[in-house]
Amino acid sequence: MSPGNPSDGALCLVTGATGYIGGRLVPELLAAGYRVRCLARDPGRLRDQPWSARVEAVRGDVTKPQTLPDAFRDVEVAYYLVHAIGTGPGFEETDRTAARAFAAAGHTAGVRRIVYLGGLTPQGVRESELSPHLRSRAEVGRILLAGPVPAAQLRAAVIIGSGSASFEMLRYLTERLPVMVTPTWVNTRIQPIAVRDVLRYLVGAARLPGTVNRSFDIGGPDVLTYRQMMTRYAAVAGLPRRVIVPVPVLTPRLSSHWVGLVTPVPSGIARPLVESLRHEVVCCEHDIRDHVPDPPGGLVGFQDAVRLALRRVRDADVATRWSSAAVPGAPSDPLPTDPDWSGGSLYQDRRSVAVDAEAGALWQVIEGIGGESGWYSLPLGWELRGWLDRLVGGVGLRRGRRDPRRLRVGDSLDFWRVEEIEPGRLLRLRAEMRLPGRAWLELTVTDAAEGRCVYRQRALFRPHGLAGHAYWWTIAPFHALVFGTMARNIAHRARQLMASADAHSAGLGLPDDPTAPPTGRGAR
Repeated sequence: MSPGNPSDGALCLVTGATGYIGGRLVPELLAAGYRVRCLARDPGRLRDQPWSARVEAVRGDVTKPQTLPDAFRDVEVAYYLVHAIGTGPGFEETDRTAARAFAAAGHTAGVRRIVYLGGLTPQGVRESELSPHLRSRAEVGRILLAGPVPAAQLRAAVIIGSGSASFEMLRYLTERLPVMVTPTWVNTRIQPIAVRDVLRYLVGAARLPGTVNRSFDIGGPDVLTYRQMMTRYAAVAGLPRRVIVPVPVLTPRLSSHWVGLVTPVPSGIARPLVESLRHEVVCCEHDIRDHVPDPPGGLVGFQDAVRLALRRVRDADVATRWSSAAVPGAPSDPLPTDPDWSGGSLYQDRRSVAVDAEAGALWQVIEGIGGESGWYSLPLGWELRGWLDRLVGGVGLRRGRRDPRRLRVGDSLDFWRVEEIEPGRLLRLRAEMRLPGRAWLELTVTDAAEGRCVYRQRALFRPHGLAGHAYWWTIAPFHALVFGTMARNIAHRARQLMASADAHSAGLGLPDDPTAPPTGRGAR
């Protein structure tokens, strides 16, 4: 094996595998033929990753040098993807100490290359004038480049992809505020880059010649102001044109509090990101293409990157927010380990009821819902909702259901459609009524003790723009009445079926089909 040019099958160490970039880099390295070892303070946090069974996980902490030797054993390429952003005062010293320990441990173990993803720093600005976040990222890059192991620092500005803190901040600001009084940094020029291009460069950096020890600027094909990014995001997301009014009185510190009020991005992360927007961050060179050529179709543009990031929402696939077993189809898709605040707003109403009936009886009620059986709560309210939907051009409740007892994927069910069904366990419905967003209703059965089961119900709503948020909070006061009553009545009906079946089997002269659903939309 030649130094600095590891062959397929070489072992790569990835730090930050529980984070946004690290969690997406691991499957890309595996696909490229590398073996992967992940360093984590808590390896258990990697269990939910779809690739966890294909990697080696070791416990360690880059701020504790004594934990690093085992992680570096037999490693050819080490990825440094950690930083102390959001950890509070003293994070710069933490970053500095960790970088030195990492470089030293890599040298002792004979690592051929270190790859670091840093921040793009503005030109012509003294380091003392940079935000603490950018200043620390730049210092970490210098420490690694000055170390004894050849290093490559890839410097990026805003990364576009679901789960990226910078992208999530952009998403929430644009979707929640049709009219914005903004800080002047909305006019700052930025060169964003799609996450799939970042990952392509990171994987390619593993094969850099051993003589390469330098920084590379990486960015997409578009240079935009933050205002233009918000405007183009709104266009891709199908939102009305945003009205953006910059005002000079909002300092970066004040505007970080404003961002904290509008978005769920934690203030410890939002504040350094906002402070970094004071300066333009545009690439000064594109030398990386000499080693990692641009793809045949070119780098992903901003609007295409946004489309990729929103793809799962448009396809109505929210499974990654429901189950940690979901596997993303592309680097821009959500991962089950992404923070709760990533992926856009997803409101939920959850209900759970213990049922004194067998799971089969409960499933019979669930699969027979809708149509003539109704929705087990406020029949007049459901009729009114269906009438209002028809009034605005929707389908209303007139479609009923194909079969009174059996459902299959794709069936229409009043103003819902069956999106997923696992007989005896799960029914997921997607709303087709006119809404300022996308809505789902999920009904599940879980076995408990003998003769008992648990009914779980989740109503989910992904709002579209401010109207979607207003819609959810307007109807939220009625959820306990509608969804709470629905859960209780479904459980009660299952108990009735169980009792009727037991009585019938005992020969008490009940009708031949005691499990037949009630008739009439108002029957409960």
